[in-house]
Amino acid sequence: MAEQTKVVTLEKVVVRFSGDSGDGMQLTGTIFSYLSAILGNDISTFPDFPAEIRAPQGSLSGVSGFQVHLGSRKIFTPGDKADVLVAMNPAALKVNVNYLKPYAIVIVDIDSFQKSDLEKAQFTTDDPFTELGLTGIQLVAAPISTMVKNGLSEFGLDTKSAVRCKNMFALGLVCWLFDRPLDEAMYKLQSKFAKKPPIARANIKALSDGYNYGCNIHASVSTYRIESKKSAPGFYTDINGNKATSYGLIAAAEKAGLQLFLGSYPITPATDILQELAARKELGVKALQFEDEIAGICTAIGAAFAGSLAATSTSGPGLALKSEAIGLAVIAELPLVVIDVQRGGPSTGLPTKSEQTDLLQALYGRNGESPVVVIAASTPTDCFDAAFWAGKLALEHMTPVILLTDSFIANGSSAWRIPNLEAYPEIKPKYVSEYKDEKPWKAYRRDPETFVRYWAVPGTPGFAHRIGGLEKDYDTGSISTEPLNHQKMVATRQAKIDKIAGFIPELEVLGDVRDAELLLIGWGGTYGHLSEALEIMRENGKKVALAHFRFINPLPKNTADVLHRYKKVVVAEQNSGQFANYLRSKVPGFNPDKFNRIKGQPFVVARLVEEFTKLLEA
Repeated sequence: MAEQTKVVTLEKVVVRFSGDSGDGMQLTGTIFSYLSAILGNDISTFPDFPAEIRAPQGSLSGVSGFQVHLGSRKIFTPGDKADVLVAMNPAALKVNVNYLKPYAIVIVDIDSFQKSDLEKAQFTTDDPFTELGLTGIQLVAAPISTMVKNGLSEFGLDTKSAVRCKNMFALGLVCWLFDRPLDEAMYKLQSKFAKKPPIARANIKALSDGYNYGCNIHASVSTYRIESKKSAPGFYTDINGNKATSYGLIAAAEKAGLQLFLGSYPITPATDILQELAARKELGVKALQFEDEIAGICTAIGAAFAGSLAATSTSGPGLALKSEAIGLAVIAELPLVVIDVQRGGPSTGLPTKSEQTDLLQALYGRNGESPVVVIAASTPTDCFDAAFWAGKLALEHMTPVILLTDSFIANGSSAWRIPNLEAYPEIKPKYVSEYKDEKPWKAYRRDPETFVRYWAVPGTPGFAHRIGGLEKDYDTGSISTEPLNHQKMVATRQAKIDKIAGFIPELEVLGDVRDAELLLIGWGGTYGHLSEALEIMRENGKKVALAHFRFINPLPKNTADVLHRYKKVVVAEQNSGQFANYLRSKVPGFNPDKFNRIKGQPFVVARLVEEFTKLLEA
C-alpha cells in the first residue's frame, strides 16, 4: 500500500450496502460479513429490504440495504450510523443520508446518477450531494457499471447480465478499503454459481476489478484496519437466526434420540426455517410444506402423538391461524415447538420489518385456560440455544412451547462458534416405561412431582389409548364434563407450566449488579441494543444494570427478587408495553417506567442512552 494512503485503525466500523432490490445488496453484504467473521472479527448484521417483490427501479420504496458492524471487540448491534455507505443509485443515497456519520466514505456508481435517475429519487437539482448537505463526506464516485461492462466484454455476456455483476465490483472495492483478501469471497462465488461456471467467472473478475480499482485510487480516501478479535479456540462461521433456530431443533432431536418433524407453511420472515430443515434429510429430518398454516400445525401435532420432536414455524398472522390447534396440543398435553418469527403488524402489516408485538398473542391468544411455555431468543446465535431449550422443555414437560424470535435476529447474523453438542444436557422425555404406580396406567396418569403426563408412544404394547380435544377425567382419561373435574384439570395444566420455573436458569443481571441506580429490562431481540446502551452508560460513569429475559412463561423463580432490588426500573420493548404490563400482573407492587418504539426498525442505541440518562437523572 502506498505511503500516502491514510490508514485509520478502529476498534469497530459500520458498513452499509444499498441499492435496488435487484442490485444484489443482500448477497454482497452476506459475503463481506462472512469474510469478516472468518478473519476473526466479531460482527452483527441487519438486512433491510422492502416487502415488494420488485418496486419500480430507482424508486425510494425499492431500496434494499444490508448493514454490517464489525470490530475487534464484542459487537452487540448492527450500529446506528455508517462509516461507509455503498449507494448504487440516488434513491439509495437519499434513503440512507440520515444514517451516515459526518465524515463517512460514500461509494456511488456515478453511471446511475443521470438526470432520469435523480428524478426517480425525487431530487430537485442535479447535485444530490449538495442538496442533501453531504459536504464533509469522502466521496468515491466511480463509473462502476461502465467499468464492469468493459471488464467483462471478453466473457460474451449480454449487457444486462454483465451489469448485474456490479455488486461484486463494489464488494471488491470495499474489500480493498478494509484490506480483506479475496480468496474466500471467490470461493463463496464459485459455490453459489457452481451450476453456472461462466457467471461465477464473471463475478470473480468483477470482484478483482473492484479491488484493483481501489488500489489505483488509494490516495483519495482513508482505509481502515480492524484488528482480529481474540476468540476462544474452535470453528467459527457466520450464521443468521433462522438457520441457528433450525440447527437448535436438530440438536434437540439428536439429544432426545428422536426424529425431527416440521410441518409448516411459507411466510415471511420464517420461511428460511422450512427451507433449511427441508435440506437436512441426511440428518433424518422430515420437513414438509402444507397447504396452509392450520394443516402445517395439525400435521405437527400428529407427529408429536406418534413420538417425534414436532415443530411448526410461522410469523404473527400464522400464529393467529394456529391458535385453535395450539389449544388442542395443550389439552391433549403433547410436546410441540411453535416458532413465531415476529414481524410488523397487525394483519399483513410490515412483512419484512421487525417488532415485538406478538407477546400477548403467544401468552394468551387461545380460547379457554390454555397455558403454554413461552421463550424468546435474544441474538442470531442465541436462536440455537433457545430452540434447543424449546425442544427440551416441550419433550420433558409434555407441553407446547412457543419460541419467539423476530425479523431482526432471524435475518441478521453474527459470528458463531460451532458448539460441542456433548456439552449440552440430555433430553429425557417422561416415557410410560417410567410409570411405577400401583394403579393401572391411563392416558393422563402423571408424575406426582411435575404433573407431567407419561408419554405412551403409539405402538407400545399394552398402552393403547385415545386423547383429543375434549376434556378428560383426571383419573380415567375418559371424556368428562363434570364441573369439579374440569376445575382440577385446568388447575393441573397450569401447575405443570408453573413448575417448569424449577427447571430453567434463574434471571441473570449484568452490569452494576449490587449498586445500580437504574435497571434496564428487555426481552428477545433487543438484547444487543440494550447491552450496548448499558456499556456506554457505564463508560460514562453511570450505575446501570440489565436484566434480559429469555424465559417468559413461566418467569425465572428469582424474578420478583431481582425486580424489587432496584429503585428505578425501565422496560424497553418494541411494542406498546406488553411485557411491562405482563410483569406488573405477575410481580405484585412492580410499577416500572416504559420505553416503547414501534417503527419496524431496531432501537437506536444513541436514543436509548439519551432517554435512559434522562430517566436516571430525573
